[in-house]
Amino acid sequence: MLALRAGRAFDGERTLAGPVTVITENGTIKAVEQGHPDVAGAEVVDLGTATVLPGLIDTHVHLCADSENGALDRLPEFTEEHLDEVVEDGLRRHLLAGVTTVRDLGDRRWSVVEQRSRHRQRVLASGPPITSPRGHCWSMGGETSGDEALRRAVRERAERAADIVKIMASGGFATPGTIVDDCQFTEHELRVVVEEAHSLGLPVTAHAHSLAAVQHAVAAGVDGVEHCTCLSRGAMVLPAELLDALAEADIAVCHTLGSTLEPPPHVKEAFERTGMSLAAKINAVGRMYDHGVRAVSGTDGGIGAGKGHGITAHALADMIDAGMPNRAVLASATSQAARACGVGKGMLRAGWDADVIAVQGDPLRDITALHHVTTVVIGGQIVTTTLPSTRRE
Repeated sequence: MLALRAGRAFDGERTLAGPVTVITENGTIKAVEQGHPDVAGAEVVDLGTATVLPGLIDTHVHLCADSENGALDRLPEFTEEHLDEVVEDGLRRHLLAGVTTVRDLGDRRWSVVEQRSRHRQRVLASGPPITSPRGHCWSMGGETSGDEALRRAVRERAERAADIVKIMASGGFATPGTIVDDCQFTEHELRVVVEEAHSLGLPVTAHAHSLAAVQHAVAAGVDGVEHCTCLSRGAMVLPAELLDALAEADIAVCHTLGSTLEPPPHVKEAFERTGMSLAAKINAVGRMYDHGVRAVSGTDGGIGAGKGHGITAHALADMIDAGMPNRAVLASATSQAARACGVGKGMLRAGWDADVIAVQGDPLRDITALHHVTTVVIGGQIVTTTLPSTRRE
């Protein structure tokens, strides 16, 4: 049993005035109590004035990618041993950032799917994304065309116990030669994938940069949209009817924000050509939030030097810049992300998984507190801390 004493808490949806104590037992949260009650037989960790909150969830990462430019293109060159090292390094970076659950949305030839159970963090995985021949991320092994082949691809993911089906509805900036502001699949083809996946109990999320791709994905009934940049004729275009459809269908939109460096030259050129910019993206995120579109946090971690693993705090800061309130931003990386991933995490409430982090400061007032993670608990076990604990019998 573990008792975490802290100055305050965010429980995934709301703020709990401090002091508070989070009590965990057998991998789940037993209680969250006001004050600092004595808990017989518990290991007591006094976190002082720190804030405790659910372990963060990054809903869009690529663990096979090594956080260097051209990471996805170089995947075919990696040996199995090197790939294992890259995955472990990526998860270590996420752990230091307070991320206790990741959803991998594109590995190479099932490498992440097959090793999900090896790691301390919860790893969810799609396997190779379904893409068109020579389409975005084709080197991962998911090239598919034709209705029956699409159905077979979905069934293979179900047979391999993938957690979600990902389909590349448009081209992507990280794969030169693909058309970012156009479609890789028709609305009918996307519907074939969604219907097959849903019949097998699997959700579907669509990578979609172009406006037409987003519109097709929403009409086809996807559960999530990645990026959702809505590019059309050299600009980001957000028709009110599309925002209404996203909100009414309660589709989880992952904006894949966060960056620590400028993108490489070929990506910057593509940004300029298509009308993609950070300022335009931030504006779009704010408009979607104001329209009631559900946001979940994800970073696209690993795909480049500026999009490394463990940059969730940067992604959440971008959401603040978009005008989202701190509470909604934190929920996007906890309760809302857990809901999108279908896991019993993301909340500090009795019966939920005991994934908890502590940060110095109050992220409800200053989101940059998330850069100062001091303690990470996974399944009720402390996996990293900079603070001492005292044990009581």
